[in-house]
Amino acid sequence: MVPKVTKNDISDALKYIDENGVPLQNRSTKYEIVTDDGKRYPPKYVIAVADGIANGGDISTRDFNAVEAKKYLEGLGFTVETKTQVSYTLVITADGAESNDERFDIDDITLGDGYKPLDVFFENENGDKVSRARSKGEKTITNQTMPRLACQVFEKQLAGLSDYDKLNFPVCKYNPQSNTIKGIFPNAEELKKSRNTQSWEYVTYTCGDGRLFVFYCWNIFSTLYFVQECLKRFGNKNDRFVLTYREKEKKEAETANDAAANDEAATQDRDARSVGYKNPFSSVLMSAKNIIFRGAPGTGKSYLAKEVAADIVSDGYFDDYTLLTDEQKKQIEFVQFHPSYDYSDFVEGLRPKVNDDGSMGFELRDGIFKRFAARARKNYEDFYKSTETREKEYSAREAMTEFFSDIEFGADTFKTVNGNEFTVTDVDGKHVYISIPGNAAINKLTLSYDEIAKMLESGRTFDKVKDVTAFFDKGFATQAYSYEFVLYKEIAKKKMPATKTKPKHEELKKYIFIIDEINRGDISKIFGELFFAIDPSYRGPRGEISTQYSYLHSDPDEKFYVPDNLYIIGTMNDIDRSVDSFDFAMHRRFRFAEIKADDRLEMLDALENEDLKAEAIKRLAALNKEIANVEDLNENYQIGAAYFLKLKDVGFDGLWTDFLKPLLQEYIHGMYDEDGIMQRFAKAYGYPNSVEGSADETA
Repeated sequence: MVPKVTKNDISDALKYIDENGVPLQNRSTKYEIVTDDGKRYPPKYVIAVADGIANGGDISTRDFNAVEAKKYLEGLGFTVETKTQVSYTLVITADGAESNDERFDIDDITLGDGYKPLDVFFENENGDKVSRARSKGEKTITNQTMPRLACQVFEKQLAGLSDYDKLNFPVCKYNPQSNTIKGIFPNAEELKKSRNTQSWEYVTYTCGDGRLFVFYCWNIFSTLYFVQECLKRFGNKNDRFVLTYREKEKKEAETANDAAANDEAATQDRDARSVGYKNPFSSVLMSAKNIIFRGAPGTGKSYLAKEVAADIVSDGYFDDYTLLTDEQKKQIEFVQFHPSYDYSDFVEGLRPKVNDDGSMGFELRDGIFKRFAARARKNYEDFYKSTETREKEYSAREAMTEFFSDIEFGADTFKTVNGNEFTVTDVDGKHVYISIPGNAAINKLTLSYDEIAKMLESGRTFDKVKDVTAFFDKGFATQAYSYEFVLYKEIAKKKMPATKTKPKHEELKKYIFIIDEINRGDISKIFGELFFAIDPSYRGPRGEISTQYSYLHSDPDEKFYVPDNLYIIGTMNDIDRSVDSFDFAMHRRFRFAEIKADDRLEMLDALENEDLKAEAIKRLAALNKEIANVEDLNENYQIGAAYFLKLKDVGFDGLWTDFLKPLLQEYIHGMYDEDGIMQRFAKAYGYPNSVEGSADETA
């Protein structure tokens, strides 16, 4: 029960929190009070502090929950918003560790008690990635996964150390003043002897020859020194480990006992939620890259696809698409294939346009998948940029923004080396549009915004147009280079502004592309050469291709690839006639997951009436059993639970006559004794006229 506090008590509590902060275990995972000045506070803790100030006693949140706190504060007139959960990325190199979580401090690794790992991988200087090859019983991402991965990557080097070097290998340091905890031990007993404790706070790694590496570990950050020491001693210059993590839910923080993660028996029954996901198919997709949900109609495959997408994008916080933020929704794209869908819709193609003079023409436009892939690729490439590169890019973009803000479009004139005058008429994120009044042949031209930015970012000096041509590795100068060179010189004249704020390290995001009814389109025609690029084995630059219209690109040498952080979900009905023509090349590139008629009965919770739900399940099971009894039918023809969601608007009789009966008649069309089969279907379903014969039923 929420303690009785007043609005003034809450105001006093907010002042107290401003001065003393919020303990990690009391940070909110779901709701936040938002004050007029934009500050955010955890509702339960605010009420607990207010109660402590007003009534004395301990600050405790045990006697009420977050929902009760939210309603109470709203009753007092405070604004309470649902908190958007986020994940963080920590990049560990031989020289340091950098996180996009501003609270991270390598000198205070106790902060790791409040976080849960989501993913970890090692990347060498060539860009090749290595994930943890889990042993039997090690099914989850835990606090031990990163140090185990370090042992996996550098197993030979660690095994080759002398006993003395192993016992003196740095593992952990609480803060700069504390002593370094050292030692890689051959078994847990030796570790415990060295620490004179029976603590279970350790990680065990089994080598290929059966030997063990055992060393101290208790939370997500506790082995950072060990990982860094491995990189320093055995890695190459640009090798690194990347750890993704999130804050623990309060229940996780209360019940977490990382020692249990060392007990292999405790990990046997953990499912996808242990790695941060609610839906087990989320982990399947993360591993396979491409998946197709197949099965009978009405089994909720499309809805499941969106659930999985929301689950992955939110890093396991929720699987309801409607709860995603606008930014998160940009990480998901949905398209439905149909017989007339083609390459120009999906990848790129020529589209009609009206020219400035009113005439008709054509322009090359990216299709929905290529645009989405470009979004994912930019995030992927930005994530791997160094701090220095990001600062140069940020500075160049600031300089360009300032320059184009200061000039008057269509009025301020510039002059090329050859004396051609031109004006800038417009600018967007990709192009700079110019007018060249004195040029009778071409009086308008579109320049590349990115090319000008790259020249500025490079830090090089361009004294003539030939320098630009050489910079972009071209055999000859294009007309655009003459004008881009002028704008570069004008912008470079002004001192490049120092970055006012340090650009944040880009968070690596996951992008999900959903293709509904994937088998209804002509796959070969739609995907074209993308058959190669979407292959899980050829993601990234290793699978780059030239598209069919590459000769029309501003840079004909431009290559397209599907980045590693893009995942594809397809859905298809097994009974659709187009299944027979589904391209076998796609079978090799997708993992197929069958969704059976009774796999998604939980969707009937939406009926919000237990009696109605129970009756629906009963009729569904009886009807599907009868369908399976028909010789020429099978499970693929059974009815999914999604059809019964229509009970919100129609009764059981209306569901039969308007939806189920026409579908079933289509199934058995041309079979012997159609009327008799329909009678058995109707009787199993419980349609009241089923016993009166087909004539009465039709009437």
